Amino acid sequence: MTNRNALISPAEIFPWSDNFATGIESIDVQHHQLVNLLNQLAAHMAYGSDEVTLYKVFDELADYAVYHFQTEEGIWNQYLGGDAMTLAHARTHQDFVAEVVRVRGVTGALSNEQATEQMVSFLTHWLAFHILEDDTHMANIVLGLQRGESLECAKETAKLHMSGAAHMLIQAVLTMYDNLSARTMALLREISQRRRAEERLRLSNIIVESSTDAIFITNPQGLITEVNPAFCQSVQQDREALLGQSIAAVQAEPFASDKGRAIWDATLQNGQWTGELSSRRPDGELETVWLKLSIIQDEVLETRHVVGMVSSISQLVQHHHTLETAANHDALTGLPNRRLLDDRLAQAIEYSKRNSTILAVCLLDLDSFKPINDTLGHAVGDEVLRVVAQRMTQALRGADTVARLGGDEFVVLLGDLGAANEAKPLLERLLHEVSQPVKVDHHTVNVGASIGVMLYPNDCADVDDLLKYADVAMYVAKAQGKACLKFYSENPTQ
Repeated sequence: MTNRNALISPAEIFPWSDNFATGIESIDVQHHQLVNLLNQLAAHMAYGSDEVTLYKVFDELADYAVYHFQTEEGIWNQYLGGDAMTLAHARTHQDFVAEVVRVRGVTGALSNEQATEQMVSFLTHWLAFHILEDDTHMANIVLGLQRGESLECAKETAKLHMSGAAHMLIQAVLTMYDNLSARTMALLREISQRRRAEERLRLSNIIVESSTDAIFITNPQGLITEVNPAFCQSVQQDREALLGQSIAAVQAEPFASDKGRAIWDATLQNGQWTGELSSRRPDGELETVWLKLSIIQDEVLETRHVVGMVSSISQLVQHHHTLETAANHDALTGLPNRRLLDDRLAQAIEYSKRNSTILAVCLLDLDSFKPINDTLGHAVGDEVLRVVAQRMTQALRGADTVARLGGDEFVVLLGDLGAANEAKPLLERLLHEVSQPVKVDHHTVNVGASIGVMLYPNDCADVDDLLKYADVAMYVAKAQGKACLKFYSENPTQ
């Protein structure tokens, strides 16, 4: 995202001039910095910067003003300590700081254009007057004292210097800065609005260009004036070839049909149309699409363009299926994951209840799998898991479920069993297939499996305990030498 502060214009509300020089270098350097901070503040106001940024600039302006005033008063007190002019000058400093702090407290109101202009006008007017009159007057007295003049003489010389034509010049300069600041603020706002409009247009172009929806723009007669890459892809034509063609010629279905012409007329009359249609792909196949048409009018409400957006419902269905598959299946093996297993288990239990059949819930854990990962690497281990998953699926019946819980743990659901002993030959065949060597690259890997079995409803009618007790039976199988299966009812600890 573009940083608004990076767009701040260097244009100056208060242009610095060497004529502002008081003749005391340290004061002049600090005056220049104050003017810079004022210009920054005005630019941020003109560009509508956020409150955090405005607070930061306000704080910097107030802090620097305090530092500068301390410097000035130190110089004035060195030469004019206790003089009424020095005390009066210090009070103007305090008034300025108080005004900056006050404005900081109502920053939210500065979104109002009039309030912003009043604030900038006050700051520029005060600073110009302070530099040209107050500070220059005090500096002239100090410079006179440094030349060896008496205090009375130095004051008189400074008074003569600040009277008459000089005072009129100051008033003319102040008027000039009032007018200049107002015009510059208006210019900055215009630049800001133009840049933001350009940025919005750039972002809109990026969105259109990257959209997966096919987007086209035509004149009121239906001649194509612009398309996005997705539209080019959908009709398998380049942008240059499409420009100037009739949308009805490019997509005869639906636009060249009677229904398509009626839709076009309704769009021109009502301003928009949205609905589901059939569209023919370049390969000749029909697909269902969602079409949205909208008109773009000029300032006198004449229709200049028609914008169309075509979304393939078939693609949306396919995308939904992809997301559904990812949510319910193990990414490595493609088997159902724990989420889908819970659904399959619930269905299998309901089937068992309705048909008075037996369900075997089996937990399978591979034997000696960890050394494969440790010695040959996880890539080989992953391939072994994929091969084992495929073999398990092929070894069982089509209605059975094989799911992966994670790692080398799998769950098998054998449903529609008429008797408990029907599960054993199926699982023995499964063990045989899993135990076959697996060839991965130049390696031949041998794995086995231990299976624990829980029968529903014979061994347990509590659904929540099925996997838990199958896990207990599986660990008994491993303890008895691995590569075998154990039914929970055979568990000696039961």
